[in-house]
This record gives sequence, C-alpha cells and structure tokens, in this order.
Amino acid sequence: MKSVSLKGFVCWLMIFWVFQLNAQVTLSNMFSDHMVLQQKQINPVWGKASNGEKISVSIANQTHQTIADKNGRWMVKLSPIDAGGPFVLTVQGSNKIEIQDVLVGEVWMCSGQSNMQFSLGSSNHADVEVASANYPNIRLMNVPKVGSEKPTDNLDVSWNLCTPETVKNFSAIGYLFGKRLHNTLGVPIGLINNAWGGSAIEAWIPRQVLEEEGHDELVKSWDDQIAGYSDAVFEKKKEAYKYWLANGKPGKKKWPPEDIRIGRKRPGSIYKGMVNASVGYGIKGIIWCQGETNAGRAYQYRELFPLLIKTYRNLWGQGDFPFYWVQMADFLEESKVPTGGSWAELREAQTMTLSLPNTGEAIVTDVGEAKDIHPRDKQTPANRLVRHALANDYGYAMASDSPRFSSMEIKGNKAIISFSHIDKGLCTFDFDEIKGFAISGSDKKFVWAKAKIIGKNKVEVYSDNVENPVAVRYGFENNPRVNLYDRNGLPVTNFRTDSWQGVTEGKVVPPKSY
Repeated sequence: MKSVSLKGFVCWLMIFWVFQLNAQVTLSNMFSDHMVLQQKQINPVWGKASNGEKISVSIANQTHQTIADKNGRWMVKLSPIDAGGPFVLTVQGSNKIEIQDVLVGEVWMCSGQSNMQFSLGSSNHADVEVASANYPNIRLMNVPKVGSEKPTDNLDVSWNLCTPETVKNFSAIGYLFGKRLHNTLGVPIGLINNAWGGSAIEAWIPRQVLEEEGHDELVKSWDDQIAGYSDAVFEKKKEAYKYWLANGKPGKKKWPPEDIRIGRKRPGSIYKGMVNASVGYGIKGIIWCQGETNAGRAYQYRELFPLLIKTYRNLWGQGDFPFYWVQMADFLEESKVPTGGSWAELREAQTMTLSLPNTGEAIVTDVGEAKDIHPRDKQTPANRLVRHALANDYGYAMASDSPRFSSMEIKGNKAIISFSHIDKGLCTFDFDEIKGFAISGSDKKFVWAKAKIIGKNKVEVYSDNVENPVAVRYGFENNPRVNLYDRNGLPVTNFRTDSWQGVTEGKVVPPKSY
C-alpha cells in the first residue's frame, strides 16, 4: 500500500471537515434558548441542511419530519401548543440540536422608528422601571439595525430573559406593553424589537410590492440617488464628519453619515435586512410607532401605511393578525392661528388606516413635547396600546378606542359634532373651557372656536366671527392644544370635517439624502 503524504492527508481532512460542516443541520437564529412560541396556533420552524437530508423536529410530545430541498432549506410546522413550558425543541438530522428553556405564550413584534426604538433606560421613571424589570417569563429579542440591498435569510439575534440588565436598552413602549400583558394574562411573553430610528415606511416594504402598487415615482427617485452614490462619496462624507468633530462641531449639528444604499430610508432596505429573515415566525401581532420621517408626504402615507399592514399579513400567512400603532405625538411650535400642517395630515392618514380590520390607534397628542421629537413619557402610549390587545384579542371588557368624529349638523351659526366610540361620556381636562376646536365658513379661513359639551357624545362648536359655518377641525395642528377626553382617560381623536387641499398633497418624492 502506498503511503499517504502529510500534505495529502491534511487536504483530505480539510475536505472531510468542509463536507461535514456543509452537512450540519442548522436552525434560523430566530430559534434559540429562552425563545417564546406563540400559543394556540401553528408555528413554522425552519433552517438549513444538505440537499435531501431528512430532518426531525420534536417538542411537547409532537414530532414532525421533512426533507431539505435542493437549496438545503427545510421547514416544519408545529401543531398548536397551550401556554406553558419550559420545553426542549429538538432538531435531528446528521447532527442534533437542542434548544433549551422554550416557553409558549404570546409573541408581539415591536416595529417603527425612534419612538419605538426609544429605550426604557431613557424614558420617564427609568430608574424605577429598570430596577423592577425582573420577569424571567418575559423574553426579549433585539434585531440589529441593518439595511441591505439583497434579502438576508438569517439575523444576528437571540432570545434573552427580561432582567434589569437586558431591558435597559430595549424598546420602552415594547417592554411596557409586554409587561402589562404578562401581568394581566399570566402567560409568557415574547417581544421582538426591530425598530430603527429615522426610518421611512417605504424602507419597511418590499420594493417589488411598491412597484406593483404603482409607487414608481418614489422608487425611481431612489434609483436616481443611488446611481450617483459610490464608495468614494461615502468616504468623503465620513471624512467631512470627522473634520467637523475635530474642529469642535461648529455651526449646524451634523449626524454620522449613513450609506444610503443600505440605509433606513431606501425602499425595501429594512425589509430585506431586518424583516425578511423573520417572516413566518409565529406572532400574535405587531405594535408600530412610525411616521415622523414621512410627515412631509402625509397624503402618500394614506396608501403606504395600509400597504405595509396588508403586505405583512400576506407574508406571514396568519390572516389579519392584530396591528396596533401609536399615533404621532404633538411636536413643533404651537400655532397662534389655525393652520393645519404636515404632522396633522400624517395623523389623519394614520386614523384613516383604521378602515383595515383588527387595527387600533393610541392617541398621544397630550404627551408630546414641542422641542423634543422623543417624548419621554412611554407609559401613556403603552397603556393606550395595550387596551386594544386586552379588549380585542384577550376578551377583557374595557374601552380601547378613543372617541372619533362621527357626523356634523349645522344649526344656524353653530355646528353640532357627534362622536362614536364613546364609553363613559365626554369631559374636559384641567379646566372647563374646551381647547382645540377651529371653525370656518366657505372662505376656508379657520378661526379658533368656542365649544360646549351638550350630551354624552356631542359638542356644540361656534364662533361669533363665522356666521355660516361649513367646516370644523379639532386638534388638526402640528402641536395642538387639546383637552377633550372620554371620562375613561382616552383623548378625542384629532379630525377635520373638510377635505380641502393639504400642504402635503401631491408630494411623493422624499428630499435627497446626500
């Protein structure tokens, strides 16, 4: 027998190792120790293996088999499991994987931009909230903020127990929402935080969907920007930023440059980098807090926001799962005269999206800060969000919707406004005079109006300066001063009765990003 050289043996060994490595069965990183599976529904589990490899997946007295396809992808669907645990999820192929400490309960995804990303450690009462966050049956996942030009099939993520250390940098609204669910339902809670500050809604939607729905001008505007962008342009912007830092940050504040090719505003970028690899993971629903970046194109948001919701529901294949959002808070200077504004129009677009089934909105125009786009009060938004889940999804008898405009009747120089979704009856907060109403005649010139509650769900609105009113607005400003509530503490939804042209109508292309 011929002897084998050391070099030949090493080559053979390397080939054997590579073969063995390629043959290893793997799981998506969505499945890790301490994970939470959604109770009472089918849960897909997926990963990779060698072409044609037989895979067996077991948990909670059930076992499922499948075969990896020609691309090495495999998936099984677990039968529904009641809340409980801990369980062990076992995946068996040429090798064996055991995922420990698996709980079954309620799983919610927490998405949007900076006010969802805003950490518990920076919120009001952070020291109390963080110190008391010892909830081993609440599990947290943070998705890295990564955009991509191509869809990613895995994420650099894992599940962690909720402790003061892990929750400090987690979404404040997400955690506070989840904590309230946990304390009420008494079941494990899984929270997936994949928010990215400053993101545009079109970055969360697959580019193909945007094109199919006719948003060609928006997509083309980005294609034109990308065509003029290069590594050299990006390096130049980084050098300019370093120079600004080194020279004491003179003049206008600058932000660290971002490669717009994989940034948080390019259509489809966030979907490809942060969402695609999680599609199908069993969830109960999504909570959302986004809109500031799109305020300058608020009319377009009327189409993009429902499109995002319908797209995600189609992709997940779970039907019309719950989708609840925080309406944008008040911001910018208060207006001395009624003027409307882009933020008012974006809030209007959000409210219009309630036409979709299983949706809900938390009104927070009473918690914002004129000079800070990030209000620190995250307890109030969480309280109002969780009402929707408890009332609509978990059977608790409580109000969840803020009062909304229903109809207007003109009687002489007065407009009688009726509201729907009234629980205990209308009231004012802090002082008797109602703030926030404006009224106009056919000249479209709004003036601040007087208002009086005349019934459980009715308000009389008038002004001595408007003899023949035709339109009424409430809280329809960038930073409205409002104080009308249901007696259950839910503020009246801002609205307008007119459909006159707004400041963002026809605007569909974002400002250039570099």
